[in-house]
Amino acid sequence: MQLRVDALGQFQVTLDGHSVAAPAWRRARSAALVKLLALARGHRLHREQAIDALWPEMSPEAGSANLRKAVHFARRTLSARDVIMLDASSVALAPGHDLVVDAELFEAEAKAALQGGDQAALARAADLYRGDLLPDDRYAEWADGPRERLRQLYARVLRAGRLFDRLVEFDPADEEAQRAVMQAALDAGNRGEVIRRFQSVRERLRVDLGVGPAAATIAIYEGALEQDSAVTPSIADRVRASLAWGIIHLHSGDLPKAAEIARQARLLALTGGLGREIGEASALFGMVAHMQGKWPEVFQSEFTAWIREAPAAVSNVFDGHLCLAEFCLCGAAGHEGIAKAARDLLTVAEQASSVPGRALATLILGEAALFSGQLDTAEQLLSDAGRLHEEAGAVAGRVLALQRLAEVALARGQKYRAGRLMQKGMRLAESSWLAPHLVIRLQTLMVAGAASKARAAEAITQGDRWLAGQNVCQPCSMGFRIVSAIALAEDGDHDRAGRRLDEAERLAGMWNGGPWLAAVWEARGVLRRAQGHEAQGAALMREAAERYRELGRIGDERRCLGRLAEHSAAVPA
Repeated sequence: MQLRVDALGQFQVTLDGHSVAAPAWRRARSAALVKLLALARGHRLHREQAIDALWPEMSPEAGSANLRKAVHFARRTLSARDVIMLDASSVALAPGHDLVVDAELFEAEAKAALQGGDQAALARAADLYRGDLLPDDRYAEWADGPRERLRQLYARVLRAGRLFDRLVEFDPADEEAQRAVMQAALDAGNRGEVIRRFQSVRERLRVDLGVGPAAATIAIYEGALEQDSAVTPSIADRVRASLAWGIIHLHSGDLPKAAEIARQARLLALTGGLGREIGEASALFGMVAHMQGKWPEVFQSEFTAWIREAPAAVSNVFDGHLCLAEFCLCGAAGHEGIAKAARDLLTVAEQASSVPGRALATLILGEAALFSGQLDTAEQLLSDAGRLHEEAGAVAGRVLALQRLAEVALARGQKYRAGRLMQKGMRLAESSWLAPHLVIRLQTLMVAGAASKARAAEAITQGDRWLAGQNVCQPCSMGFRIVSAIALAEDGDHDRAGRRLDEAERLAGMWNGGPWLAAVWEARGVLRRAQGHEAQGAALMREAAERYRELGRIGDERRCLGRLAEHSAAVPA
């Protein structure tokens, strides 16, 4: 008997030359067992290893029963009893038969080609990699290690073989590969290709997230801009080069230079009517102010000036300040200080008859009311803010207003209304250049407002896909990481919940002053209770409630106190 298991780019089993159709795998765990054994060293595992991988939450007895069922259904699917051996100590795939696994073939060829250094051999090895390992099992923990190992090996093969076009396709964020392709295009006189690829690099690295291309990459781009003396670089091209250099100065610690570049780039973008670039320049300017500890003062003076002097650009400027504004609203300084600034801005906006200015100030006031637990006031202000942002044509502001209105609805138990608001916001968010910030915020509410555990699982999967495929803003992803950990803990998936909380706690430590440490404590409290540690869970919940109270987040404090009350009711006197 010859058995071939293809796992790169797809899962396909071929037995004696005949492919097993995908619908034949009616039992997911039987297919998972075949995949697990195909990846195992020697295609054999101890019974306990297989059970721990596929059914980590089950008792040994229940896990053994599931293993026997999986073996039975795999044998039935493949119409061959000896395709899987199961005895008292181990389980093995096709022992004593001709077994071929495409992942093994690639790994062996790749290692040999890397050792030999022959370009043709490297190209042949690269051809064997037909896609990521088991793409339909992206969230199976037992596949994570092998998948990442093979991805890294493939990247090494492409780099050693100087197959940069394929490396860029495989990993668009690989700036070294992008730079090699850009240099080749510049050498060939293809100025347009260099400019296009530089913009692609910027898209992946994202100025608004505080990262940008390296100096060597910018130099190639500037070389393309200067290549044809008869063609004057566009304003957009010049702004993009300036912003890239601004990020370089930001990370080198030359904050005054970074701020000056941001100012000049923003003025240039304003003359060209480049809304996104106005936002990106504002993001850079805001990051400098934050690193200097001056952001709240800069925020107020910035918007006062823009409302009076260039009201049409107010929404674009706010796009760039979005994350810092949200952070300061939620931070240790509390929302009361920024709400006071918003009231002052509202007065200025009304005097200037600025719709974008009124929209921004009203949104901030609505968020402050929501955090203070004043749901009626928040709903009115946020509804007004949404209408004003729509009138101003400001997508990000509309999405934030819809997000907060959905939070009001969830606080009132109105899940249906919250769902409609989220869906409307999601359609807008996905079309925005700020999607890496906005979509994951809405996905947080999709999990929190799910009508069932199955719906919550679907929302978590969607959010995970977004995190895996996009350069998502880490602070904006915190809410999703927390609520998904809580949902997983309550559904009994304690291991996945714990891993998410470890990552969330690491990120919370990088952004001191916000509500995220309290949120991590709250989620850990839920996890401890789900694990049967009631006293620890209650203690963590009390700490979270206290922290929320210090931040003035009354709604979050009430939720924690509600969880504590549930704990008290569940524990016998």
